[in-house]
Amino acid sequence: MNNIITIENYNLKLGNFTLNNINLEIKEGEIFAILGRTGSGKTVLLESIAGFYNHGNGAIYIKDTPINDIYICNRNIGFVYQDYALFPHMTVFDNIAYGLKMKKVKKHEQTEIVNEMAKLLSIENILKKYPGTISGGEKQRTALARALVLNPKILLMDEPFSALDPSTKNNMYAKIKSLHKKFKCTIVFVTHDFNEAKKIADRIGIISNGTLKTIRNSQNLFDTYEDPEINKFLGIAN
Repeated sequence: MNNIITIENYNLKLGNFTLNNINLEIKEGEIFAILGRTGSGKTVLLESIAGFYNHGNGAIYIKDTPINDIYICNRNIGFVYQDYALFPHMTVFDNIAYGLKMKKVKKHEQTEIVNEMAKLLSIENILKKYPGTISGGEKQRTALARALVLNPKILLMDEPFSALDPSTKNNMYAKIKSLHKKFKCTIVFVTHDFNEAKKIADRIGIISNGTLKTIRNSQNLFDTYEDPEINKFLGIAN
């Protein structure tokens, strides 16, 4: 498989925090988890992949092109925020349709695409509601629908399941896998939950204090590491 994201010797300083010399290759079509404690740099790395920063050293490529050389509207990246970042003054329908509207998709096509996406995510019954009146799971599905409606090649998700109850979480794990299969997109998501990373991802990168410590296939996540810090984080006896 070809790489869709390549990070080479990437360093980024934000206040007192630094991402240190990140090297990472993410393959086209895989699900990759960035795993680490709160404050370890997971979200900063995810935002760097999205091209949010232009003052880092090193390089981040989408295919063979530096991310910051690609116009934002041409990056073909969907982003789901931890708090879902839905527009509170818009209905669920209008939230999902927002990207289509910005791309000047015809009104009747917007309706068709949004209805199809809502059906796929089982939220067709809340399209007229506002974000303040729906559950956490429904907000998450709405945010996913809004990100997927433009059929992105890369879907980035920041702690997407952290606010959900265990039952809803398990439903969403299955939903993410089925959406991944349907849309054939590359998914990169951030989590501090190692069981979640193992359940969903093909490969997992563990980050600590701004340093990407190791990358492993998910089935080998709990094998012993040479680094005692990783063993301690994962609860593995040295």
